Amino acid sequence: MAAAVNNMCTDCVLSSSRNLSDALSFHSKAITTTRSRTTRRGCSVSHQKQRFSIRSMRISHDNHAPKISLFEESLSSIFELPNGQCTPGKGVVGPNARRKTKIVCTIGPSTSSREMIWKLAEEGMNVARLNMSHGDHASHQKTIDLVKEYNSQFEDKAVAIMLDTKGPEVRSGDVPQPIILKEGQEFNFTIKRGVSTEDTVSVNYDDFVNDVEVGDILLVDGGMMSLAVKSKTKDLVKCIVVDGGELKSRRHLNVRGKSANLPSITDKDWEDIKFGVDNQVDFYAVSFVKDAKVVHELEDYLKSCNADIHVIVKIESADSIPNLHSIISASDGAMVARGDLGAELPIEDVPLLQEDIIRRCRSMQKPVIVATNMLESMIDHPTPTRAEVSDIAIAVREGADAVMLSGETAHGKFPLKAVKVMHTVALRTESSLPVSITPPTQFSAHKSHMGDMFAFHSTTMANTLNTPIIVFTRTGSMAVILSHYRPSSTIFAFTNQ
Repeated sequence: MAAAVNNMCTDCVLSSSRNLSDALSFHSKAITTTRSRTTRRGCSVSHQKQRFSIRSMRISHDNHAPKISLFEESLSSIFELPNGQCTPGKGVVGPNARRKTKIVCTIGPSTSSREMIWKLAEEGMNVARLNMSHGDHASHQKTIDLVKEYNSQFEDKAVAIMLDTKGPEVRSGDVPQPIILKEGQEFNFTIKRGVSTEDTVSVNYDDFVNDVEVGDILLVDGGMMSLAVKSKTKDLVKCIVVDGGELKSRRHLNVRGKSANLPSITDKDWEDIKFGVDNQVDFYAVSFVKDAKVVHELEDYLKSCNADIHVIVKIESADSIPNLHSIISASDGAMVARGDLGAELPIEDVPLLQEDIIRRCRSMQKPVIVATNMLESMIDHPTPTRAEVSDIAIAVREGADAVMLSGETAHGKFPLKAVKVMHTVALRTESSLPVSITPPTQFSAHKSHMGDMFAFHSTTMANTLNTPIIVFTRTGSMAVILSHYRPSSTIFAFTNQ
């Protein structure tokens, strides 16, 4: 039998009963089956492979296993045993410990070389994110090719590819060099393209002047800077700087409490989506999703293209909050994009929303990613703040399946150190999480199917006896159902397919 992994990780090795050397791993909410001669494309399965229907992030067998902690009965991360006692983890990270929480790294100028992508993967990167708000198809094609090259060279490891759409963003134009905004100074935004002076910068949204009202607060770069609207003309919005900072090229603009009157998927997004289909990426992260209709539209398009790509919705708009349940239900997973979410909503609401979104995703068996400002200070500094370390730990304890690095790896000075810090903090936090004997009761509604009942009781037995689970499956569905209950031990799945 394939070698068992560290006991602190639950994962499932899916292999053929005829040839155990073909075994790859099947982690919670993820299945991959392949033959050693099959060509690998990223973390996904090409048309020559068998792909099981899942709603999750799929990462193959590596040294950093995916998040597979138990579902919680409440928002607390402490699991109570029948006698009221708690069984915490050992709290010690051994040399062969396997991380469960995935790490998503944004690839940019600092990390787009072959050498850096290799090093990121070795440090713990599980998903390479392509931010379509920056760069062109040629630069992103290079990244895709390098990631696929890495995957082809390491059969026991895989890095997935996530294409993050630009969405209906309102952004400032290009500036030759950063503009320093000081409190109290006048600064303008114009809808005329190509304008860049010390006191005026263009925006990419023609109706910007119409949407903005006098008295509105403009938030720049996720709230890093703020300006108050004092007056406007037919093509110019005149502001006073409230909170200053350094304005760089293509910074995101929000109006506090408002969303731009734009379609969720723009013409550029459709071009980028087609680019992703052509390159068989693994995930789309769809920006500024306001309702489930957008998700259905994209999934219909992917179905017409016979494309096997999962849809991750980014929760970052005030308009999406009333529709959270339907949006998450329609998607394959969610991302808590805290930057724009905190710009459109009161910042003190963001931690509560993060907790709520994670809880909803876990109850619906959907993976959830926590993103934005996780290690922001490491863009310029080699060590994180204590608050950033706590932020990662809180996300892990709340049950996030993945945490994401943006500017830290895209254009930061210390991308490898940032990944290492995230890996170490997540691993250490996981080692302290307690183990529950019985899966929480919130899954009782899902046990109407016989397979769910078997999975529920198998998980209970495995957690009680601290023993692995062996499952024989033709389609892989039973292994997927088992993983939904997140047993604390390893799942070994065997198939003759």
